[in-house]
Amino acid sequence: MHRRADGVGRWRTAGSALLRVIVVWVVSTLTMMLLAGVLPAFKLTSDNGDSITRVALTAGWGAGAFGLLGALVWPLVVRAFLLVPALVLGLLVFFLNGSLLLLALRLIPTGRGAADPETAVIVAAVMSAVASATSTALAVRDDDAYRRRLSRLALRRRRRRGAGPVPTPPGIVFIQLDGVGERVLRDAVGQGLMPTVGAWLADTHRLTPWRTDWSSQTGASQLGILHGTTFDVPAFRWYEKESGEVMVSNRPASAVELQRRAVERTGDGGLLTLDGASRGNLFSGGADQVALVLTAAARRGPRNRSRAGYFAYFSDPANAVRTAGSFVAEVGREIVQSTRARLRKQSPRIGRGGLYPLIRAFATVVERDVVVAAVMGDMLAGRTAVYADLVAYDEVAHHSGPHGRDTAQVLKRLDRSLALIADAAEHAPRDYRVVLLSDHGQSPGETFESAFGLSLKDLVRAGCGLPVPRRARRTRSGAEARYAVRVALHRPVDESPAETRCARTEPFRHGATEGEPGQEEAGRDSRADPVVLASGNLGLVSFPDIEGRATREHIDRRHPALLTTLAGHPGIGFLLVRSEEHGAVVLGRDGIEVPVAELADEQGPLKGFGRGAADAVRRTDTFPHTADIMVNSMYDPATGQVHAFEEQIGSHGGLGGEQSHAFLLSPHTLSRPVTHAGELVGAEQVHSVLRRWLREGQGPQIPLVTDVATLMEDSPPTGQAEGSFPVSGHAVQDKTN
Repeated sequence: MHRRADGVGRWRTAGSALLRVIVVWVVSTLTMMLLAGVLPAFKLTSDNGDSITRVALTAGWGAGAFGLLGALVWPLVVRAFLLVPALVLGLLVFFLNGSLLLLALRLIPTGRGAADPETAVIVAAVMSAVASATSTALAVRDDDAYRRRLSRLALRRRRRRGAGPVPTPPGIVFIQLDGVGERVLRDAVGQGLMPTVGAWLADTHRLTPWRTDWSSQTGASQLGILHGTTFDVPAFRWYEKESGEVMVSNRPASAVELQRRAVERTGDGGLLTLDGASRGNLFSGGADQVALVLTAAARRGPRNRSRAGYFAYFSDPANAVRTAGSFVAEVGREIVQSTRARLRKQSPRIGRGGLYPLIRAFATVVERDVVVAAVMGDMLAGRTAVYADLVAYDEVAHHSGPHGRDTAQVLKRLDRSLALIADAAEHAPRDYRVVLLSDHGQSPGETFESAFGLSLKDLVRAGCGLPVPRRARRTRSGAEARYAVRVALHRPVDESPAETRCARTEPFRHGATEGEPGQEEAGRDSRADPVVLASGNLGLVSFPDIEGRATREHIDRRHPALLTTLAGHPGIGFLLVRSEEHGAVVLGRDGIEVPVAELADEQGPLKGFGRGAADAVRRTDTFPHTADIMVNSMYDPATGQVHAFEEQIGSHGGLGGEQSHAFLLSPHTLSRPVTHAGELVGAEQVHSVLRRWLREGQGPQIPLVTDVATLMEDSPPTGQAEGSFPVSGHAVQDKTN
């Protein structure tokens, strides 16, 4: 009896599937006939014309051939094109789909189908979209069919893994909303922009704020969250004197080295070492399954799966067309938004031309779609732990500001992505707990250069008596710095205004000190120029020819006006520098100088920077690669604004405002992150909380230590991957994340 029932069920399933195929085929045929009637360059008839029946048969052949090619040939074509960057692949989607249509028309036995290449692209895109919409509508009307499809996908993925039955303990999915601060999330929920998150907060989840380290950026925070340490990551980019190289968190070779150091320091492979998957991140977290992960992009060899997520997603032509269409729409949206901001003379504002519209579309559409699809696949496969990063908000907020209509639209779309993930959890073969978190926030404000007319590098060079661009010499800040140099070195000073005097005076030669009034030949001075780097509103100044960390006394002997110029500038909040007499000291305006050991929150140079600022500065002072001079921009508590030292009107990387305040949204079924009176500080503590949650569900299966050598065996030599393929929004452009 049961066999008969099972047999009937299989026949019903097969019949239902066949019916859906027929319906999609008929709709595609009608769509092709309609397009042939609308588009002059697309024909389904002979030169003498045909009856409607003949046209329908021709369209049926063409639609069937196009559907079969899409199912059989498209995945192979996409796999071959994974050799090119994903951004290029996204732009080639329409071309590839159009090529398949031209091939399908050639397969029509009567030879009546014809179209020029441009028209073929349009027809293919429309047909793919219509077929996808029809198939989705049929599945929605048949819940049982939808569930069976998800179950088949899950079974297929488990078979690929060669695993047995899926374990019963719940899995955990960690979704990182890059750059979304606690206040931004609360405001978005309050305004109804994120109904999915709002429903979680009202019923199943709790919101816990956490505070970042001084280096409030993805490189430090995600390394701490996934690998348990942020030690010796002083900024997004910094100079290492022993190697003479600049470390940049979103360069593949640098990310690999940071992960190697973290694994070596902790003796542990990372958060995801047990049946984990890492999607769209800078670091792997020890996961065996990685896609769109920067450290994996630096690998070479058969184990490199950094682009696997692209193949899995774009192997479906409907996905490819939908994402490509959204990509084009996002490029248009950015052009409209930037034009509107320019016409309204919105302030603050930065340039958003060049390749930026394409970069934004990649981060907000392609990366989002591929990562969400990969996470859903991981859940259907029953993986134990998944960590994924969605970078869309962070990318847009850097250029449009953290608050406003542009970022509100991004948050709405991110919430829809979260709803898809939540829906997939209902069909997964095991229960899942979804944890939402961020790595930092963003603080608004006009850029340092826009506010004062010169960059931090220009100001440092002027304070050192080095040549600076003419535009910088003409600014008040540049003129005052150069004037201070000449006074400190007892050089003649005329009575003309500082701006005029410094604009027409020959630039003071590099390396002049008291009693040595400048050398006429720069080649006689072997001292290297200072290296000035920016990480949001955090600046780093290093002197390459001074071994170890330069002291205040050494800097004063070489450049007697530099520290006073920087500390007294209205755009700078405070400096950290090491002293021979007092150890490390923090310098502020009006000659304020406080030893690091005596620092206190909301006092002296740190007044206004908030709770925990003193401890954050003290900790960074212990890092081996802390710069000779650490420069934090000013912060206005009344407006929440800072001045980024790079082209960003929404920034993070230092202290001041929302950038230091991230969030952790967790289900009530997991233990509280901290006690009622406790406080969550630093990414390392977040790592401990996430690891505890994994152990709550899995018990002793979560290992404390993994084989470090195995984890890092595919790391490339230093510098090998500097120009490698951008696997996520992190690697698209060299910027603070």
